[in-house]
Amino acid sequence: MTSRHKYIHQLFKRYPNLGHLGEDIEEVISIMHDCYLGGSTIYACGNGGSASDSEHIVGELMKGFALPRTISEDEKKVFLDLYPDNGIEISENLQQGIPAVSLVSSSALMTAILNDLDPTYVFAQQIYSVGRKGDVLIAISTSGNSSNVINAAKVALAKGLSVISLTGQTGGELVKYSSVSLKVPSTNVGHIQEYHLPIYHCICLVLEDICFGKESL
Repeated sequence: MTSRHKYIHQLFKRYPNLGHLGEDIEEVISIMHDCYLGGSTIYACGNGGSASDSEHIVGELMKGFALPRTISEDEKKVFLDLYPDNGIEISENLQQGIPAVSLVSSSALMTAILNDLDPTYVFAQQIYSVGRKGDVLIAISTSGNSSNVINAAKVALAKGLSVISLTGQTGGELVKYSSVSLKVPSTNVGHIQEYHLPIYHCICLVLEDICFGKESL
């Protein structure tokens, strides 16, 4: 069993109610891997607990999760050549990352948008400014009907991004603007969020193995 299938198998063993998401999770992994290979960026957004999930996902992508992700020997040499005194220290304290940005993190920008524009475009404006074809937006909404998340998804699709949504069982309006929608089997907000975490942990673990370990897609 490959590590990719190991992590997905472990997910479904712990949460059998998520078994229907197998093909969708595989597709999400492929989309995010292609994004990484293309030198593009993954963005994430959501409200409340889903905002915390956005931050959490970015944290798992941007540094080592289960692997050390040591930088390459060529990169180490660059630091050593430029900084003989502490080049080794620098290289030993850096890890390879998958470029990712949380759209819920910039308080100055967000409050400016909230003050000057329709507040439901707080994420859409950011995607409009920085999103590029080949990037990915992870749009998280337990109801699937969060206006600010839907607006971000609409703008993302218009700019050529792929949109991955994490929702409850109905998917809500957000499904219409998603490249892939991971709909978990609950309508209870707390339960939906409890399902979301192991799903994105699984995805991040598989991506890490593919990008930095011995796994191949």
